[in-house]
Amino acid sequence: MPSAGMGRLPPPFGRQFGRMRTPSSLGGKLILIMTAVGVVAAIGITLLLAAVITPSFATLEDKAIAAHVERTRAALSDYAEDVESAARDYGDGNDGYSYLAQPDAVFEREGVSARAMSNIGVDGMAYVTPEGRVVLARWRDPATGAARPGMNAQLIATIGRTDFAQVLRGRRSGRFYARVGDRIAVIGVAQVHRSDGTGGARGYVVLARVVTSRQMSDRLSRDARIDLTPSGDRYSVTASPSKLMIAVPVIGADGHAVATARLRIPRDVSLLGRRMLLLAVAGSTVLLLLVLVVLRRMIARLVLRPLHRVESHMQRVRVSGSLALLEEDERRDEIGSLGRSFNAMLRQLKDLREQIEVQSFDLGRSESAVAVMHNVRNALNPISTILSQGIAQAPPVDRAPIDRAIAELARSDLPEARREKLAAFVATAIEAESASREAARRELVIGREAMANVLEIIGQQQLAARERPALEVCDVSAIIARNATIARYAQGASIAFSFPAGPNLVMASRVILSQVIGNLFGNAVESIEARGTGSGSIVTTIRQDAGRVTIEIRDDGEGFPPKVAGALFQRGFSTRAHKSGGLGLHWCANSVNAMQGSLRLESDGPGLGAVAILTLQAGNAA
Repeated sequence: MPSAGMGRLPPPFGRQFGRMRTPSSLGGKLILIMTAVGVVAAIGITLLLAAVITPSFATLEDKAIAAHVERTRAALSDYAEDVESAARDYGDGNDGYSYLAQPDAVFEREGVSARAMSNIGVDGMAYVTPEGRVVLARWRDPATGAARPGMNAQLIATIGRTDFAQVLRGRRSGRFYARVGDRIAVIGVAQVHRSDGTGGARGYVVLARVVTSRQMSDRLSRDARIDLTPSGDRYSVTASPSKLMIAVPVIGADGHAVATARLRIPRDVSLLGRRMLLLAVAGSTVLLLLVLVVLRRMIARLVLRPLHRVESHMQRVRVSGSLALLEEDERRDEIGSLGRSFNAMLRQLKDLREQIEVQSFDLGRSESAVAVMHNVRNALNPISTILSQGIAQAPPVDRAPIDRAIAELARSDLPEARREKLAAFVATAIEAESASREAARRELVIGREAMANVLEIIGQQQLAARERPALEVCDVSAIIARNATIARYAQGASIAFSFPAGPNLVMASRVILSQVIGNLFGNAVESIEARGTGSGSIVTTIRQDAGRVTIEIRDDGEGFPPKVAGALFQRGFSTRAHKSGGLGLHWCANSVNAMQGSLRLESDGPGLGAVAILTLQAGNAA
């Protein structure tokens, strides 16, 4: 199988340039390079613009957020200050001062009426003793002015949870926010004194004003709402592509948030920054596209068209086999030098063709001899392994203890129990010796079969020489089983084999087919050993279809890049840098072709194993 770039030339450059269907073409590569440069430049410009524009607008947006937070806090503070001021005015009154000493109905009816609370703009009001006891608490409905007992109870509960001393901190008045029922209200607290300032404080006056989402929206001129759920004691910002959600805590009497004021702000600054960035990126991209179009046209005119002329001439040379020279032009650049070099190469090829025709016969004989020696070496490897294991193997039983046991058994005064133990020991030693001899015999049988395979290879080569091998009916399953038994004796890894047991008949030369399968097994074993895991597996499957038998030999070795699959059968090619030669697969492919079959290798990539696919004619059992 010819490899890409050697046995087959790419399609004409003009067609490649027009359709862009062959990524390996020069035009495709140049366009790809220019596109990559354009993309990298666009990305670089985008990153540069983003690094300059985005932080600036982000800073502006942060300042805008801080301004909104300050406005919200100022609005909350203004509400609270108004209520505190009203509470301070009520606290400096003789009527309230007298009421706390001696409660009377007239003050309750006139001083704490719905009209009075409406005039100062509060929704609730209460008088509290220094001990925290509520003397009077009222809450009005803003719509009707009627009292709301339920809210009175909520106001009393809120007062009961509040430490006024902590709120005032030595001052005469204070303010805070609190949750009253299902509402948020600003609470103003003031000590009750006489209007002239004489006399000690007799208690506190408490004013409450409900703060609604609509009031906040009107005050801030923004979409705002009061959320009863606190979100923490610090403000937070939640951003979406078009909106900002700012959460400002509403602080209670204990210094912690009791509610949250939420603002929905459009991201005008950020959107403006994005539009500017997109506009800048679009402008730079259009400019780069124009540059790429101009470069593409210039490359097509100055490079691709002259190369197309050279490539078309190469196609004519390939089809016709005639080494006609290319018509040279007057260009003095690299393209003109390429044409002149191409013509010089054609002249050399014409001379080499004549020399190769003379040397082809001798080279064929040499390759055949080298291939036979390669196959003989593969067949001798298991014999070497078996002999090495036999030499290195220690005797199963030490002879000295056996001799002592036999000598002791010869004594007539030996106790019966001791005699039985010695007899059992001698019997066990004899059984171990017999098992060792049987294992050695089995290995010698395998070695004898491997040696017979070597002799058969040599004899077959002497008989066949360079003639096409005679085909006969062979059981490929038996050939696989025998070679698998021999290949198990690998020195660098423990190999597990799997192959079909039933007979599968093919038309082939039995000796050559055995050499091919042995070579494929040997390559699979070397691939597993090169992976370095110490173990591996080789799985063989056989299937028949339309008069053809397909044998697949799959291993889990180191594999190879798929792009070199076609070059594996070339003379001298090897996927491993430490190994020279590469004649095994070259000879296997030629031998399988001579037997009217085919051989190819496939792999998903390095580290993913490989599969050898051997196809032969099916044999007839008759």
